[in-house]
Amino acid sequence: MKHFTTILSHEIRMLLVSASTYIAAVLFLAFMGFIFSGVLESYSSSAQETSPASVFFQLFWLPVWFMVPLLTMKCLAEERRLGTLETLLTAPVSTTEVVLGKYFAAYFLYMLLWGSTGGFFYILHRFAGDSRFIDMGPLLGGYLFIAVSGLLYVALGVFASSLTRNQAVAGIFAFVMLFAITIGLRFVSTMEVFNLESMSGIRAAIDYSMVFRHLDDFTRGVVDTRQLLFYVSGTVLALIFSILGVEAKLIHS
Repeated sequence: MKHFTTILSHEIRMLLVSASTYIAAVLFLAFMGFIFSGVLESYSSSAQETSPASVFFQLFWLPVWFMVPLLTMKCLAEERRLGTLETLLTAPVSTTEVVLGKYFAAYFLYMLLWGSTGGFFYILHRFAGDSRFIDMGPLLGGYLFIAVSGLLYVALGVFASSLTRNQAVAGIFAFVMLFAITIGLRFVSTMEVFNLESMSGIRAAIDYSMVFRHLDDFTRGVVDTRQLLFYVSGTVLALIFSILGVEAKLIHS
């Protein structure tokens, strides 16, 4: 792993000098600003029981569906399409170092973009002058959930990118997986068939994987180690499959 930091710094530098990164950042902040202004408008029209931070993070899935595929679809698919991945691997670096370098560079940008939304809450605190709008528990819990869940979401995007040479196909794969793990499981949990006694094991597994329940726990200050294990183990599996996917494609190319 001695070349990991070299690959990581190179990938971050390439992201920071790319015009598309700044276009994506502007679009992301404009979209999140629109959501934040909508949340504040609802608070100005009537009293709410929850803090603005709790409502803001409940909509985390909207940017995740589109931002993660955009950040990750290029990382391995484009390298394979151009044939530069094979060239890179002729150097004394391993597939693991390449995949992890690209993964952590994408995760760095993911967290950088989410971290920039903290400016919304600073502006609210600065000009509203009402400390009730800034409840630090839900705010810190929401960002912690974003950081932990982002490990898995970005890993799924990298995995999708390892399966194909086409960026668009990789983006669609990533979108489908993110949709399934966020909204899909929520829909499946409402199906009557899983209320049967014989399906109790599957029902328990679905409940364990409900990301909205995880978000509720984090924003209430409850950090369950089982939830952390869910995201960490899912991340490790996705990255292992990404590495195996790249190596399998190289063998058959």
